[in-house]
Amino acid sequence: MNTPERRDWSLLEVEATVSDYLDMLLLELEGIPYTKADHWRALQSVLDNRSKSAIERKYMNISAALIDLGIPSCIDGYKPYFNYQKLVREVVRAQLPGRPTLLALLQQEVTEAPVVPSVDDILKAWVAPPERQHRGEAGRVHERQRQPYGPQTRNYIELEARNAQLGRAGEEFVINFERARLLHERQDRLAARVEHVAITRGDHEGFDVLSFTAGGRERFIEVKTTKFGAYTPFYVTRNEVQVSRTAIERYHVYRVFDFRRVPRLFSLAGAIDAAFDLEASQFLARLS
Repeated sequence: MNTPERRDWSLLEVEATVSDYLDMLLLELEGIPYTKADHWRALQSVLDNRSKSAIERKYMNISAALIDLGIPSCIDGYKPYFNYQKLVREVVRAQLPGRPTLLALLQQEVTEAPVVPSVDDILKAWVAPPERQHRGEAGRVHERQRQPYGPQTRNYIELEARNAQLGRAGEEFVINFERARLLHERQDRLAARVEHVAITRGDHEGFDVLSFTAGGRERFIEVKTTKFGAYTPFYVTRNEVQVSRTAIERYHVYRVFDFRRVPRLFSLAGAIDAAFDLEASQFLARLS
């Protein structure tokens, strides 16, 4: 016997929840305050006896479906939960073309030159890495069945990754952070040696910023910047992966996120393919 929390969601329930999520997403992009509790409470009146936790889990499923469709999720508090029913992705894909204002704002966010937000204390931008999902067999099945970027949607995650001005702004933010960190640790000479490698040496080095630990050990920093949330995927090159393997003791990925509001960053050290789940997204084709 299925409990209320275990019953599959109907098409009408998923449609109502996706529509509500997209309403909140539009408010986020427009910078209009709203209360999440008002939304899930209003949904309860049209859903089939769903609890607050069940509705919020479905919001998290929608976050994941949006990411799978190339759209960065930016609703704070609803981190992506990827083990979702196929119906969720289908409904999200069906509703997006009817949201031209939302898509136009996304297009603007991912392509426009960034305005670097001012911060009172840059060291407070440092946060712990977000919780990683442990995907079981169901999660792996989902990955094999994933069909991202349908004809109705653009890959806004890729568009943002191509925004060179955003990338440079994120690198400059990290340079300022590293210098402030070393100055705070009374390492003035090391702070003066922090180098914007992507500018001084070029992109072939496999990392963007050369910094140091307080003890003087080199730190190779690859900077990945997004205007959206911490769970937004990013692109890495084959060279970056290889350098992270050969310089495993010194290599760090600094993920800068929420860059359009209050920038924050976290770091994961070591080989990229050990710290992150990598998925093949491009293929090199040669005539056979």
